[in-house]
Amino acid sequence: MRRISIVGNSGSGKTTLASRLAQALDLPHIELDAWKHQPGWEPRPVAEMRAMVGAAIAEDGWVIDGNYSEVRDLIWARADTIVWMDPPRRTVMRQIIWRTLGRVARRRELWNGNRERWRNFFAFHPQESVIAWAWTRHHVYRERYGAAMSDPANAHLRFVRVRTRADTARLIAGAQPPR
Repeated sequence: MRRISIVGNSGSGKTTLASRLAQALDLPHIELDAWKHQPGWEPRPVAEMRAMVGAAIAEDGWVIDGNYSEVRDLIWARADTIVWMDPPRRTVMRQIIWRTLGRVARRRELWNGNRERWRNFFAFHPQESVIAWAWTRHHVYRERYGAAMSDPANAHLRFVRVRTRADTARLIAGAQPPR
């Protein structure tokens, strides 16, 4: 494992795992959300995002987290391992609600001056609320990554499906930096 892409629903633990794996393997951690969301939550243009990702993944080793379809082809072509964070919906919802509540209450800056807002915490539309997004996208990611695991086009990839905290702990415990 030297070129790792971590995918899954919002609140599934992608960034936390990516950070811990990157540290354990002594590899750079690339958080795609930090690159995608410019000030004022403006999305970075696709061509610019692809150029940034292309340059980063040209390196020998990295741990990248995020689900952006606009760069998936680049990442998966270079990756050797896909870690699919797939906890049960109840776990995702508990984690995303507590995470979002903490971010809103503390006014924590996420990326490029962006902060989650109370009105988004209480919103019901998935485009306005990461909580609603996580609820509505859970089955989508299950279908997408379940199919990707058996797709012959991805035969060069090792898939690791993480469903529990114990799975996460085993993955981190087994991560060894190259000698």
